[in-house]
Amino acid sequence: MSKARMPWKNVIGGSVGNLVEWYDWFVYASFATYFAASFFPKGDPTAQLLNTFGIFAVGFFMRPIGGWLLGRYADRKGRKAAMTMTVTLMSASALLIAIAPTYDMIGGAAAVVLLVARLLQGISVGGEYAASATFLTEATPPGRRGFASSFQYVSMTAGQLVGLGLQIILQNSMTDEALKSWGWRIPFIIGALAAAVVFYLRRSLMETEAYGEESAGAHDAKDRGTLKALFAHKKEFLLVIALTMGGTVAYYTYTTYLTTYLSNTAGLSKATASTVSFCALFIFMCIQPAAGALSDRIGRRPLLITFGVGSTLGTVPLMYALSSVSGFWSALLLSLVGLLIITGYTSINAVVKAELFPTNVRALGVALPYAIANALFGGTAQYVALWFKDAGMEPGFYWYVAGCAAVSLVVYFTMRETRDAALTRSERGVAEAVPERV
Repeated sequence: MSKARMPWKNVIGGSVGNLVEWYDWFVYASFATYFAASFFPKGDPTAQLLNTFGIFAVGFFMRPIGGWLLGRYADRKGRKAAMTMTVTLMSASALLIAIAPTYDMIGGAAAVVLLVARLLQGISVGGEYAASATFLTEATPPGRRGFASSFQYVSMTAGQLVGLGLQIILQNSMTDEALKSWGWRIPFIIGALAAAVVFYLRRSLMETEAYGEESAGAHDAKDRGTLKALFAHKKEFLLVIALTMGGTVAYYTYTTYLTTYLSNTAGLSKATASTVSFCALFIFMCIQPAAGALSDRIGRRPLLITFGVGSTLGTVPLMYALSSVSGFWSALLLSLVGLLIITGYTSINAVVKAELFPTNVRALGVALPYAIANALFGGTAQYVALWFKDAGMEPGFYWYVAGCAAVSLVVYFTMRETRDAALTRSERGVAEAVPERV
């Protein structure tokens, strides 16, 4: 491993936006049971949740658009510029939800306001992942990139923990009636203010060396960040979609959907389910850097293959076991098993994707195929799970998750190792002088 100093300012600046972005993204799902009735007609609570999570899924379908627009922007104007743009959009969307009128005030138009906010969030998150993943990869020396990029999921998980922690506090300090009436607005107000703070933090970052070389180099600026340039790398484009498929379904199953599953299916109280998720996600967050550092030593593929095997073979029995838990400790232990399995994907998937593409289309190459995979599989995970439950066939969802992981596992076995990818001229010079590691 390289002994180069860790650029902690870049790691913090590049990843902290993910905390706010994913805090806002996550509180929508975790508070959905409280505000669903505010935006849709009174009726079956499951139907209201389906409508609310349907809009959640729509936000994912905007991510390819956000990935294309902001990925292109990052490749043409810089990683720093794109990262400040994403948190600006997220602040605006969180504020819109916080002040949105309810169904009782304006009827069906309330759902339209919620939809618009989710569309803005989808655009923002679609660009944030790629901009931060590209920045963290390029701004870190070789031999430390797996470790540094793991902080993307550290910050993403931290955002979820802040949201869950706030939910636990509100659940214990407010009545259900107050939460459903107005308390659910509090986390969105906090998210809007936090995004404004991150905007100023990111303005002080320096652009990466790799992007600086590209912008001053011989590549035609008109082709930088374009679909034409991206599709010159069709194999890598399709590879990102396939390797993301299983990981994103498993990730949203054991994180975003976990609280709802423990409450609606296992029968735990909302407060207990939230506490289980909080503790499990905290431990999950802490092990990401260790897994990222391990990939710097042994390569990316072994971790991806471990996730693929574990998720393919373990999802069905694990979900069955979670459905019958009766208390906090059994739910926590089983949740940790699932999260430990997906760490093989979450800790390194960002750096793997960034290492697959050249600098002139790196952000777009990460953003667009990843966003497409998330729109098709990650964003719909909760909706698909609830659909199976509403149809009385909930175990079908377990097999769906395992099947997606199996497809990705095939890709992990056949893809090339990316650990030693050279991103700058100086790195290419060193790579030519040092024998390839095996």
